[in-house]
Order: sequence, then C-alpha cells, then structure tokens
Amino acid sequence: MPTIDQSGWMHRAIADARLALATGDVPVAAIVLDRDGRVVGAGRNEREARQDPTAHAEILALRAASESTGDWHLTDVTLVVTLEPCVMCAGAILSARVPTVVFGAWDEKAGAAGSVYDVLRDRRLNHRVEVYGGVEADACAALLEEFFESRR
Repeated sequence: MPTIDQSGWMHRAIADARLALATGDVPVAAIVLDRDGRVVGAGRNEREARQDPTAHAEILALRAASESTGDWHLTDVTLVVTLEPCVMCAGAILSARVPTVVFGAWDEKAGAAGSVYDVLRDRRLNHRVEVYGGVEADACAALLEEFFESRR
C-alpha cells in the first residue's frame, strides 16, 4: 500500500462528518481509498437519518467500496475514519479484509482499535489490520465535543 496523505484525507473526512449534523447524527465520517489513493467509498453516520443502528460511517463506506469495486474483499484499500472504530465496525473491517485503518479521535468508551479493545490487531483472529490512530485527533475530537455539548 503506497503512503497516503493521512492528514489531508482526514481533513476531507472531517468535512464529510460535518454533513451528518444536518440529520442530527453523530459527526463521524469514513473514506475508503484504493491503492492509488482514489476514493472508492465514503460514508458518514446515518443512524438517525435511516433509523438504522448499523448505519455507522465505516459500514456505509465499506458497502460503497464493495459496490464500486465489485468485490467484498477489500484487500488493497485504506480506511480513513474520524473516530476509532467500535466493535461492530471493527468486525466489518476484519470481514472485508481491510489491511489499513487510519483514524482520528480515540473512543475511550467504545473503541475497538486500541483504546478499550484491540479487535483489529487481535492475534486470535484470522486477519489483522495495520492501525494508525490519533491522526488530526484534536480536530476530530473537537467536532464530537461540540456536537455532544450542544445536546446537553
């Protein structure tokens, strides 16, 4: 996998995450890049918009990438997401065979890429992911903090 501009793509994901605010969804977004750095899938949280508990940014981005590539085996992609994946999303990432995940803010309550759990690198599983956490973490966390403060 070639080196990607992690900060640049994270800024794009942050901009996409802001779009989730229009539907009252938690502002999280994900982008799937192919080996040449082209976007093959993108998604943002749409649980409120769809009334679907599985409509997390990562799940929607993986579905879009599978559709655009014509293959559920996403063995040559990088997933960039503004928040550390949860257990459900980590399971989907593993099932899709995604080799690399880049995320922004750590999720100290439900993270599954190194904070609460480390599902993506669990040696007991048949696939492990290269994980780069904390990319533009302050900007990603600030967006989430603003969202939740506005709800209080």
